[in-house]
Amino acid sequence: MTTDFKAMVKDVSQHRKEIIERMVNFSLTDTLLFRNPDAVDLIEEERKVWDPIVEWAKDKMKVDFKTSESLEVPVENNASLPRLQVFLESLSDKELVVFYEVSKITKSVLLAAAFVKGKVNAEDTFKTAFLEEIWQADKWGHDEQADKRREIIQQELKDAENFLNS
Repeated sequence: MTTDFKAMVKDVSQHRKEIIERMVNFSLTDTLLFRNPDAVDLIEEERKVWDPIVEWAKDKMKVDFKTSESLEVPVENNASLPRLQVFLESLSDKELVVFYEVSKITKSVLLAAAFVKGKVNAEDTFKTAFLEEIWQADKWGHDEQADKRREIIQQELKDAENFLNS
């Protein structure tokens, strides 16, 4: 499955407000904000890989999302929503298309923002987004179907990067 980013630009242009609103709300469940407290070695890796993205967002986007080691969304994160909205409104239609697609793939608006603004490339974005899944596969064994799905996702991220840089 290959995303037709060019075709999506017009659609995003017509629905910017709704897309931005959806992404702002989605940010409260951003994958990078929730750490797995059941696996000490995994949580250490999450902190090492994810914290720099969260810190980048604080600096560049002026948001202050708090992380959690439970499934509870930190109430404090609501205060960052207006600043995230301002950031998203500043994106071009092309950037918003890539942001939207990458955030869906990675389940992270913070990572998608870092990707769109060049903080991370497609390879780093993939490794960051699928940190837990790859960690589990390495620990418990790889599944051929899951590995193939991740290969497709990796290509989608490369396609997004190529479109963004075109």
